[in-house]
Amino acid sequence: MSSLVHDDAADDGTSGGPDTGAGTGRYRREDLARAAGVKVRNLRYYQERGLLPPPRREGRIAWYSEDHLTRLRLISDLLGRGYTVNGIGELLHAWEAGGGLSQLLGLERAMTRDWVQEEPVTMSLAELGELFGPAATAEDTRRAERLGYVRIEGDRVTHRSRRLLEATLTLVRQGVPLAEILDAGDFVQIQAAALADRFVGLFRRHVIGADGLEHLSATQLDHIGAAAAALRPVAREVVAAEFAKAMALRVEAEVAELLRAEQ
Repeated sequence: MSSLVHDDAADDGTSGGPDTGAGTGRYRREDLARAAGVKVRNLRYYQERGLLPPPRREGRIAWYSEDHLTRLRLISDLLGRGYTVNGIGELLHAWEAGGGLSQLLGLERAMTRDWVQEEPVTMSLAELGELFGPAATAEDTRRAERLGYVRIEGDRVTHRSRRLLEATLTLVRQGVPLAEILDAGDFVQIQAAALADRFVGLFRRHVIGADGLEHLSATQLDHIGAAAAALRPVAREVVAAEFAKAMALRVEAEVAELLRAEQ
């Protein structure tokens, strides 16, 4: 399966091009905004207010780093908890003056990194059509985009996960309609979000505690970072084990039903 990446001319960091996304540690402006879940105009505003350091420039290209992404996520979190932009600026400056901001940002990176380890696949819309053939409709593609599986930019499409793309192709080639695969994907996303909420709630109540992060000591922050690293494999193993058990029971019941029907 080919993975084609398109190459735009150098610019000020707003357009796509090589080395622009997840896993590279370098982002152009629009890619950074997309990864952080903010609008580009908000990103510019944070820079103007001094909440976000300027990017590093290589010629005409402005490159943002993982530190920018981490800081943007922290800003969004503080906004969601009721802080004003001015209040966030004062808080960031106070943390910087006290030397605690780098540790807090390091904790955020430790807590959020490595959850998603996927290889995106980029190709033309024509190549995507060739992969799926008549099994895929234009509406299927639009729905896949709404569900976050693909991103369409002009005549280019990027699937966020090679593993999920290949799993989808396998099911389609076995005769499962793509629309029903997307139904299942929608359902899985809802259930996965509920599971994530449950795990994060447990972690927030019993590991971080009621005081939040602002008033914790360096030792406590280190403990939380270690606990977050320990949570990742535990969460994956619990979900995988329970799903495997449920599938085994469900398949066993289905086989038994099919055998009874043959008698």
